[in-house]
Amino acid sequence: MKVAVIMGSKSDAPKLEGGINLLKGFGVDVDVRVLSAHRTPRELMEYLESIEGSVDVIIAAAGKAAHLPGVIASQTLTPVIGLPIKSSTMDGLDSLLSIVQMPKGIPVATVTIDNGDNAAILAAHIMTLKYPELRDKLSDFRKEMADAVLKDDETFR
Repeated sequence: MKVAVIMGSKSDAPKLEGGINLLKGFGVDVDVRVLSAHRTPRELMEYLESIEGSVDVIIAAAGKAAHLPGVIASQTLTPVIGLPIKSSTMDGLDSLLSIVQMPKGIPVATVTIDNGDNAAILAAHIMTLKYPELRDKLSDFRKEMADAVLKDDETFR
């Protein structure tokens, strides 16, 4: 079980840390890289070629023009989850719109702006198709979330 996490800039890392830790907690190997669709296109393509067939899902985080997830999706059949990153100009709306408006035939699954946790959880959900043992871990994770809400509820009764 392996996920590649690619961010366009080192400044995106804080938005990914929680999700990376979630994946590792589920027993998933995570390979993290900083590669840009615009600044390091050759290195990005070389990396994608090197991981073809060895990763189950790719999470691609990008801000502003946010071309990284789409460029990656155009070069692989591995599922790609786009994580729009909040930028200084449009609060991440520019990134979100860029990622969700992929042309027919080159899909990118997309999660909420700055939500690396949901990107990781979606990656784990996708991997349950190949690794059924992840189902129990995701089920336990959901139960823990529900228990936390119920515990909070008790404080108001």
